Amino acid sequence: MKKFPIGIFDSGIGGLTVAHALKEKLPNESIIYFGDTEHLPYGEKSAEALRNYSKRIAKFLLEKNCKCIVIACNSASSVAFEIIKKTVKNIPVFNVIDPVIEKVANSCNACKVGVIGTKATISSNIYKSKINAKCPKAIVSALATPLLAPMIEEKFIGGDISKKIIANYLSNKKLHGIDQLILACTHYPLIYKEIRDYYKGEISVINSTNIVAEHIATELKDKNLLNETQKRERHFYVSNYTKAFEKSAKFFFQEDIKLEEVNLFV
Repeated sequence: MKKFPIGIFDSGIGGLTVAHALKEKLPNESIIYFGDTEHLPYGEKSAEALRNYSKRIAKFLLEKNCKCIVIACNSASSVAFEIIKKTVKNIPVFNVIDPVIEKVANSCNACKVGVIGTKATISSNIYKSKINAKCPKAIVSALATPLLAPMIEEKFIGGDISKKIIANYLSNKKLHGIDQLILACTHYPLIYKEIRDYYKGEISVINSTNIVAEHIATELKDKNLLNETQKRERHFYVSNYTKAFEKSAKFFFQEDIKLEEVNLFV
C-alpha cells in the first residue's frame, strides 16, 4: 500500500500546481494525475455535473490502485467531496478547501477574510459557512473572479493585461478592508506574486497549494502510508489530448511531462 501512487484530479491544468507542491514535499511518492480536459472549466459547470465527473474519475484512480485521492480543484471540492468519500470508502480522500479553512480559522478571530475563486466555488458558499462554523466572529466576503483562470491558462501573466484584470477584481468593494485573502482556485498560485504586489504586503495572501501538500504529507505519515523507497513513477492522463494543452501542462507543473489520453465518459 505504501508504494501505491497518490491519485490527483482536476478539470485540467490548475490541479498541477497541487501535484507539483506534493512532488516537492513528498519526492518519493508516485503520482497519477487525471485532467478532465473534455469538461473544463469546472468552475462553469453545475454541481450535479461536477459530482458525476468526479465519481467517474475517482473510480479510474481506484482502478490504478491509488492509495489516496486528492480533489485538486476548489469547484469539485466544494460539491463532490462527500460523495467521493462514499464512492471510494477504503482510502483517504483529500480536498483543497478544508486544510485552508483550518489554517484561517486558527489565525482569525474578528478579522475580515476575502475569498476569490470560480463561480462554482463562490456560489457554493462553502468558505463562508466553514470558516464561520469554526470562527463565528470572522467576516467572510467572497468574490467570483471568472476571468482569472482562462487568463492564466493563456499565460497572460506578469504583463499589463493580467495586472489590469487582477486590479479590477481586487478593487471590488466586497474586498475592501480585508485582513487576508484566500486564493480559492488551484490556478491562482501562478499569479500569487502579482496579487501580493497589488496589496504591497499589507494583507496576507493565502496560497493553498503548500498548505494542502503539508496537510496531505502529515495525514499520510499518521496513517503509515508514506513511500519509504525512492522508486517512484508519475503518470499524467487527460480526457481530451491536444499538443497545446500538453505545452500548458508543462508550464503549470514546471517540469517536462507527457500526457496520455483516456476517455472515461464514452
